[in-house]
Amino acid sequence: MTRKIGLVALVVAIVAAGIAAVASASPLLLTVGAKVYDQFFTAIDGPPTPIGTADTSGAGPGSLVSATTMPGLASTIEARGLRAARVVYRSTSGDDGAPTVVSGSVFTPRGNPPAAGWPVVAFGHGTVGIEPQCGPSLSDSLDGQIAVVTVLTNLGYAVAVPDYQGLGTKGIHPYLDARTGGLNLIDAVRALKHTFPQVTNRWAAFGDSQGGAVAWAANEQAKGYAPDLDLVGAVALSPSADVVGLVAKAEQGTLTPDQRPAMQLLIESLARLHPDIDRDDYRHGAARQYWNALSVCVGDPSPARAEGAKRLLGTDFAPANPAAADRLTAALQAWALPHLPLSAPLSVSYGGRDPLIDAQWTTDAIKRSCALGGQITIAFDAQKGHEGADIAGQVQWMADRFAGKPAPNDCH
Repeated sequence: MTRKIGLVALVVAIVAAGIAAVASASPLLLTVGAKVYDQFFTAIDGPPTPIGTADTSGAGPGSLVSATTMPGLASTIEARGLRAARVVYRSTSGDDGAPTVVSGSVFTPRGNPPAAGWPVVAFGHGTVGIEPQCGPSLSDSLDGQIAVVTVLTNLGYAVAVPDYQGLGTKGIHPYLDARTGGLNLIDAVRALKHTFPQVTNRWAAFGDSQGGAVAWAANEQAKGYAPDLDLVGAVALSPSADVVGLVAKAEQGTLTPDQRPAMQLLIESLARLHPDIDRDDYRHGAARQYWNALSVCVGDPSPARAEGAKRLLGTDFAPANPAAADRLTAALQAWALPHLPLSAPLSVSYGGRDPLIDAQWTTDAIKRSCALGGQITIAFDAQKGHEGADIAGQVQWMADRFAGKPAPNDCH
């Protein structure tokens, strides 16, 4: 959602785990970064050009509409060791199964791939906003996430980063709809294969916060939606798997300062998707006053957004009546995980002091997934917050899945 996991923590964790040595890293963040460029990505170093290896002849989920260079990103220090492309590709809505067109970015290391090709990590990013211009692929730093991509490619992975439906392309972003995000994540792997063919069918999902739920949902859907790909496992860091509890907290006036801006984005997104949802049933006080300012991209250096977020109260999103509460609850229940049994092992890392996603919500979602027969490794730390995920353990866990080692199962 809207809190951030530090890249420095990721890099240090990888080194500590003994997986790789990373010479240096700047303190960029996973979910928010520098200036977001316009929807058509006019880079400072010239216009994008088509990727020569890209196959745009296909149809169906994951097929390419376009694949172009990313000149602005390519000029950064972090991206010098990468092959990069911004992709527009076909996907599917998780709500109604309708075909969609979404965007993202794909990467491989430079140099010769392994004999079988580069293994793939599909990375699910956290909250960047709900407007089309908030898509990470429109930024020459992926909203700061290029450093994460660099770490992963240094480990020998190809990387696919979906923007998610309605981000980076026209349309409505269904914020916290993990099923749709999961399908976008899976199709980003296919788009990567169509852009840079020297990759394998073996892939892992890895995401944090909003992206943690996306990685989880991709795991659930992979078996039925993508039998052409071989999912080895998924990592969900502090996932927003089930946020139905936000409604009760809004009614009680107990939303935390971290949950209030996320609640605004959620209500605005749902109101755009469902005309029967009236924003005025859920916005009061500072929420009403700063509503439009709060809807801008999270990475936008907006004084009005910062001021609005600071002034929000726990009571500012209370449903006006029981019917309004029921409508919001029903919408969030439709998106809550799990939906399906897992296709592959899942690792969930979360903290007991998370001020954004109540730990009990995640615990309950894990229990329900276990009851469906899931194989889940649980990394819970009662003292950690939203950004306290066991990153070292999760990166090692992912590497072990690629190595074919059995995954620990904490489902009982």
